[in-house]
Amino acid sequence: MEKGLAKKYPYEPNIVLREEEVGVPAEKSIYLVGLNCADCAAKINLAVNDLEGVHSACLDVVSQKLTIKSFDRGRLADLAGQAGEIALSIEPDIKIAYRRADLEPESENSLLERVYKATAILGVAAFLTALIFTFPAAWELGLYLLSYLLIGGKVLLRALKNIVRGQVFDENSLMGAATVGAFAIGEYPEGVAVMLFYRLGEFFQDLAVDRSRRSITELMDIRPDYANLKKGDGLVIVNPEEVAVGDIIVVKPGEKVPLDGKVLEGQSSLDVAALTGESAPRYVMAGDEALSGSVNQNGVLTVKVSKEFGDSTVSKILDLVENVGAKKAPTEQFITKFARYYTPAVVFVALALAVIPPLASGSGDFSGWIHRALVFLVVSCPCALVISIPLGFFGGIGGASKQGILIKGGNYLEALNDVDTVIFDKTGTLTKGIFTVTQIKSEEGFSEKEVLFYAAGVESFSGHPISNSIKNYYARSVDISAISDYEEVFGEGVRATVNGRRVAAGNMKLMRRERIECRKEDDTGDTVVYVAVDGRLAGYILIADKIRPDSQKAVDGLRALGVKSVNMLTGDNNKVSEKVAKELGLDSYYAELLPQNKIDLMEQLKERKKTKGQLLFVGDGINDAPVLACADVGLAMGGLGADAAIEAADVVLMTDEPSQLLTAINIARKTKRVVWQNISLALTVKAVILCLGALGMASMWGAVFGDVGVALLAILNSMRAGRL
Repeated sequence: MEKGLAKKYPYEPNIVLREEEVGVPAEKSIYLVGLNCADCAAKINLAVNDLEGVHSACLDVVSQKLTIKSFDRGRLADLAGQAGEIALSIEPDIKIAYRRADLEPESENSLLERVYKATAILGVAAFLTALIFTFPAAWELGLYLLSYLLIGGKVLLRALKNIVRGQVFDENSLMGAATVGAFAIGEYPEGVAVMLFYRLGEFFQDLAVDRSRRSITELMDIRPDYANLKKGDGLVIVNPEEVAVGDIIVVKPGEKVPLDGKVLEGQSSLDVAALTGESAPRYVMAGDEALSGSVNQNGVLTVKVSKEFGDSTVSKILDLVENVGAKKAPTEQFITKFARYYTPAVVFVALALAVIPPLASGSGDFSGWIHRALVFLVVSCPCALVISIPLGFFGGIGGASKQGILIKGGNYLEALNDVDTVIFDKTGTLTKGIFTVTQIKSEEGFSEKEVLFYAAGVESFSGHPISNSIKNYYARSVDISAISDYEEVFGEGVRATVNGRRVAAGNMKLMRRERIECRKEDDTGDTVVYVAVDGRLAGYILIADKIRPDSQKAVDGLRALGVKSVNMLTGDNNKVSEKVAKELGLDSYYAELLPQNKIDLMEQLKERKKTKGQLLFVGDGINDAPVLACADVGLAMGGLGADAAIEAADVVLMTDEPSQLLTAINIARKTKRVVWQNISLALTVKAVILCLGALGMASMWGAVFGDVGVALLAILNSMRAGRL
């Protein structure tokens, strides 16, 4: 793209956007309580996707949530039931919950869990006894066998159940076959050790998954439990979902604000850390917005509800957080497919290794070759790959959320790594979006007071920031009864009848539409609002919008990160846009664009890009929703309380700081490094041990490290992803 692009970009408004699949599938979610095995989750996900009538299914092992989509809405309940049966057939120890309200954490103190732990401890004691002391052969075998059954009984039982169901290539069956094989060739200590370390690996894997779940639970703590609804002279405690728009609620000190609304009475400091990641409280008083999920720190607030619970800020954030695992990154999808073929391939190689060499050589040394094959079986378990990758992505997403950056899925986190073109919206993104009237000029026959009076009148029904700046500068109430025939001309301005006179206020395009003769006033670089009365120019108002102090840091930081092109598009006039672009040192700018033109322009920019990187658009999320959806990655800045921000964007910055984009990219890059470190570690170690095992140079102890040890290292490494 050329630096300082021409004033009016020659866009082609007749570009036809790609047609997406017709219709939107309905969806239903079920919860698989107690599911910790990522390999099992991958098999469940695959089987449910193969069901007739399922458009797509996605299972996130961290949130334990299986989301099923189908175009046949009437079959959703039946498909959910079938999915539950499939999940139980693959992992019989889990429980199925069909509503979030029925979702209960797995009891750590259940009788069965206590029995498993007690028997495992006894098994370890028996194993150590057999290792340390010398016993007759029969006693030694008995102790090893007893310790093996006490430690691995749970695994063997699951393996038998799965084999009956046709699940031959699962980790329980692999460990069962490997350890039974070790006993068959007289390697008793190795057989018990493999099972012991496998159980330890399971234990630490469960801890890691539970830790990730707790991070979700901590985020879910912003969910309000109740609302104090004002009824007559008293208060009634109700569920926030029962409160309607317009109802009055009271928030006492220490309570969470249950729904979005406007403060009617009282003043207080609100802790918004759970929403924005900011530690500084936000002071509110009558007339200010109180956002759900924030915590009232001191005063009593009376709030008029402006949104139902389902549309409130806290509800949208909770829904986003709960579904972050549903959108898998390409790396994650690849590893899941890889593990599907890798495990059976290694098992068949192990069988060949146990049979073919001794038969081909005629040596009859089956014991030695079976030992080598058992090493293959132990190493073949894909747990290190399958669990550490999603944990890495979730660690990155969780770390970002703690800093007020909400990323909707692993695919968007991975896409942030490849961003090489960034396009900013101007107003409210690079600039504060808080306009101030700097000057009023009148034409002959009108005074400055009259220009301001008519402008404030015609703008009285508009909520645009420029309109608000004029009304604030007028600083008096407008007689609404004197205004009629109000009409907003999208992207140009407003028209209305004020005190019987026809008034138009807006940009030069509106003046041309109204056929008003006027000269263009844009030499100052400020936004110009022209005011016409009864077909004649009355004057114009100059309005300034300041650049955010953080914007320059964001632009410079992007260049330091290797982003090749930083640009801006806006509906504002060319002079204002040029001033901002020059001050920030942008590569190019696109000015005087109507909302529909922004979509056309974005499509053309994507087509013209010479690099293979991702195009990221940063907007305020309200009027830029279509462009956010069109970009490779859409990022809504200052999304707190903005409905369209959370809906349309792939990434939401909950603060008004453009430089948070740098934090998001840095977290994405660290996550990618961690994920590929895990992949490289797991594949390299497994490959080395497989080769050494085939050559007879690796013991089953080495194989245990290749499986359990590498899995633990990868899981521990994944926990680093969200920390900068």
